[in-house]
Formats: sequence, structure tokens, C-alpha cells
Amino acid sequence: MPSPLETGFYREALVFLGTAGVVIPLMARMRVSPVLGFLVAGLVLGPHSLGRLAESVPWLGYIAITSHETVDQLAELGVVFLLFTIGLELSFDRLWTMRRMVFGFGMLQVALTTAAIGVTAWAFGNPFDASLVIGACLALSSTAIVLQLLAEQRRLASVAGRVIFAVLLAQDLAVVPILFLVVVFSKTAPDGAVTAIAGQSVLLGLGLALLQGAAAVTIIIGFGRAILRPFFRLVARTHNRELFMAAILFVVVGTSLITHFAGLSMALGAFLAGLLLSETEFRREVEVDIEPFKGMLLGLFFISVGMRIDPLGVAHDPLLLALSVLGMASLKVVVIAALARLFGLSWPVAVEASLLLAGGGEFAFLVLGMAGSGGLLPANIEQFMLLVASGTMMLTPFLARLGRQAGRQARRAAAMADGHGEPEPAAVGRTIVVGYGRVGRLVSELLEGEGRAFIATDRNADIVASGRKAGQPVVYGDATRREFLRKCGLTDAPAVVITMDDPVAAEHVVAAVRAERADVPVVARARDAAHAVRLFRLGATDVVPEALEASLDLASAALQTLGGSRDEVHAAIRAKRELLKAPLRAGRPAE
Repeated sequence: MPSPLETGFYREALVFLGTAGVVIPLMARMRVSPVLGFLVAGLVLGPHSLGRLAESVPWLGYIAITSHETVDQLAELGVVFLLFTIGLELSFDRLWTMRRMVFGFGMLQVALTTAAIGVTAWAFGNPFDASLVIGACLALSSTAIVLQLLAEQRRLASVAGRVIFAVLLAQDLAVVPILFLVVVFSKTAPDGAVTAIAGQSVLLGLGLALLQGAAAVTIIIGFGRAILRPFFRLVARTHNRELFMAAILFVVVGTSLITHFAGLSMALGAFLAGLLLSETEFRREVEVDIEPFKGMLLGLFFISVGMRIDPLGVAHDPLLLALSVLGMASLKVVVIAALARLFGLSWPVAVEASLLLAGGGEFAFLVLGMAGSGGLLPANIEQFMLLVASGTMMLTPFLARLGRQAGRQARRAAAMADGHGEPEPAAVGRTIVVGYGRVGRLVSELLEGEGRAFIATDRNADIVASGRKAGQPVVYGDATRREFLRKCGLTDAPAVVITMDDPVAAEHVVAAVRAERADVPVVARARDAAHAVRLFRLGATDVVPEALEASLDLASAALQTLGGSRDEVHAAIRAKRELLKAPLRAGRPAE
């Protein structure tokens, strides 16, 4: 029989799964971000709410979440998987182009916001070292919440999205110095004098910590570039989805642990793993496979944030808490917006970025906990600052919506001031060629020759490798999955061409495309007339039966050899083709 601890774990897992099943559909119906729903669910179901009432009303214990430790460990994996998928969206070249935003704008944001919040905390009577730690931890924003909101709005690739991500990446890199700062300040005596730490030793310790972190990053990048592509190519050849999924989890968790043991955040290691895989042909298939894990674990992370909020603590001094939450958010908005303008960003981007980054982050819980246990912060100040950080995190979804609306209004005002209307819609995407065998390569070459952008997919890792070696945009993945097709740009693809020689797989692809988009033209290769009928019934726009086209090509060559003019032969072949395809479109093979 399971032990009481195991029973509690399964009960809390069941409560979480039930909450997810209720929150996600309810928030979708209300057109509210699920992030907010999970935060509220954590607040209601956590140990400070229903968990506290369970002592007097025992049945409430069955629907309350009481174990912080279990939830926190799983919740951290949610942030890890989120950063991994963000890394998949980038590349080292794109990251290098962002260096000015990361090391300029991002690092300045951390420094100036730390100073501004630290001075405010010092003005309220906190010691200098405690004020500096408070400013440092509250200067950071929630990577998980902000990036999830941007992903829901499909704005990660926008200018504001790239700027926000650069700042969040800089904040992740600032984790090591801040942690070291807390350790140093926690070793001071009660009277504020440093007991055994000289300035030289502080700098030496910080340098060693940074060197250790740099060594871990170098190892991940070096080994990753050398072995990741051959490793995944070997796994892909097995055509075993379970093995492919296991390989992804191994890479994500392994790199996260390397950075964790080096004193860096686990999320940074996962981000580096995603960055390395983004340069391979397996990127889109990995994105599709990892999506369910990321979504569920992130939901658990948001619930864990809500669990930390103590309603009694809020009720103790609600006015001061509300003013502190609004004051901190306003201070960060002013600093970030001013910096954004200093770095040449437009007002719409500055407003949107500053509002989205105005909230606190999950890192505040770790720093404040360390500061409290080290005697740097009194218990009441630690709890109050935790409430401030939690409050701003719960405010983030509203700030995101406000930022998007404010950015839209600012863009409209700027456009009208310049005498222009609304911006033109983005150009259409790339044609998707499913299958990169002999037929797929020929189709791709013709598209390229006509200046038509395309992306090709195949399930054969060797074919994909040879195509990419030739410089062609070929990716590995299963095109029968709608999620994969979306990652390949089906939303704005002008057409889909299916060249696979597997008739069953071709039918599944047509069905998947039509389930996702009813308007996109779909041209498919058919093995025979019966197969063509099935493809037409599934929604193919046009079908090319192999036997029919081979016969027509032979007839065309024969007629021209016998003296027929090219135009007359082509007209006759075209008429015959339409005559033979008519019954196929009607749902019956030609006799």
C-alpha cells in the first residue's frame, strides 16, 4: 500500500490536473489568460487559504494543495521547458545581433532598477545592505509569466517581444552576482561590520563564481555543437517517437543540471540546449513534442506562485501593500521606458515593454528566502516583500493587456501624425513541401527557380541532412501532426504540396492540413486513381496520379514524334487530363 506521503502526492497531483481541466476551458471562454486563472487557483487552493481551513473542515483537505516542496520542484521544470522552447526559436546569429539589447539595455535595466527600488527601501528605514538586496530581487521580472503571455499573443517575434526577451535574458545572467551579493551580506555582523570578508576576497569569490559559470556554458556549447546533431540523427533513424521524446528530455534536464551545479539557473542551461538544437533540422519536431510538458508544468509553476500569497498577510495592512505594489510597478515602468527611449526604441515599444516587465519575478522568492535565513531581513519584512512580489506577478496579465492596448494606440497616433494609415499586413509565408525525395526535390527546385519561398519537410533524417548540407530549407518532422504544420508556417502558407510516396501518410497529411486551414490550396501526389479519389474526398485541391501523368507524358512524346505540333499536343493532353480527372473529383475512379 502507498505511504501517507505518496498518497498526498497523488492527491495533490489529482487536484492540479483537475484544476487545469477547469481553469483552461473557463479562461478560454472568458477570453482571459490562463496564467491569471492558475495564479488565482493557487491562491484559493494553497496552504494559506483552503489548506488553512482544512484543519476545522476536514473535507477541504481533499481539494487543497499543502506541500510547497513537491509543487516547487515540479514548477521549476516548467520554467526550464519554457526557456528551452524560447531557445529553439532563436539561433546564435540572432542572439549575437541582440548583444546590444542584452548587455546594454538589459544590464542597465537591472542596475538602475536595483538602485531606484533600493533607495526607496532605504528611505523607508531599511539598512543599506538589506535595501540593496530588496532592490536587486525586485528589479527582476517573471520570465515564465511574461514569455508565456507573449507566446499566447504570438508576439515573441515582434520588436517589443525581442526587446523584452533580451532584458529577461540579461536578468537571468545577473542571477549569479545577485546570489553572491546575498551570501556576502549575510556574513556581516549585527552591527553591520564585515566580520571576515575583505574587499579583495569578495572580488575573488565573485570572479571564481563567474568563471565557473562561464566554464559550464562553454562546455555545453562545445559538446552540444559536436554531438547534438549526430545524436538526434541517430535517434531519428529509429522512427521511434518514445525514444525521440526520451532524447529531448535527456538533453533538457542534463544541460539544466550542469548549469545548476555551476551556480547558474537551470533555466539558462535549458535555454542553451534549445539554442543549440535551433541550428539543427530537428527544431520543429522537438517544439511539437515538448509543448505538452511545457504547458502543464508552467501551469503548476503559476499555481505555486499563487500558493505563496497569504490573504491574512494582505489583510494586515492592505493599503500599504497596494501602494507598494503600484509604486514598485510604476517605478519600473518609468525606468524601463526611459531606458528604451535612450536606446532608440519607439514610444509604442517602450510603453509595451515597460508595462510587461513592471512585475516582479520568481527569483524574488529565492533571494528573499536566502536573505531571511541569513539574518539579512527580519521575518516581517521578508514576508511583506514576498507579498509585494506576488502581487506584481498577479498584476502582470493585466499590465500585458494594458501594454498591448497602449502600444496599439501609440502606433496609431504615430502613423496618423506621419500622415500614414494602418501598416500593411505582413507578406505571405512559404509554401510547404511535404516529402523531400526525388519528387519533392524537383518541386522545390522549380519553386526556387520561380522565386517562390518554400520550406520542405521529411521523416527521413538522412534525406534532411543531405538537403540541409546543400543549403536547402529542409526540416525533420511528422507532417501528419497539426502542431508540426503550424510550426512550419501553415497559418500563412500560400499552398501545401504533398509529394510523399506513402499513400496512407499522404491522406493523413491532407486531413491534418484541412483540419487546420480550409482555404489553403493543397496539391497532392497520388499512387493511383483510387488513391486520388480518397485524397479529393479529404479535401485536396488538386491531385496528380502517378500512372495517369506517366501515361500522358508518354502520349505527348509519341504524338510529337509522329509530327504533331507542340501546341496542339499540349492542348490535347490538357483536355484529356481534365476528362480523366473529372470522375476522380466526383468521387469515382475513371473506368
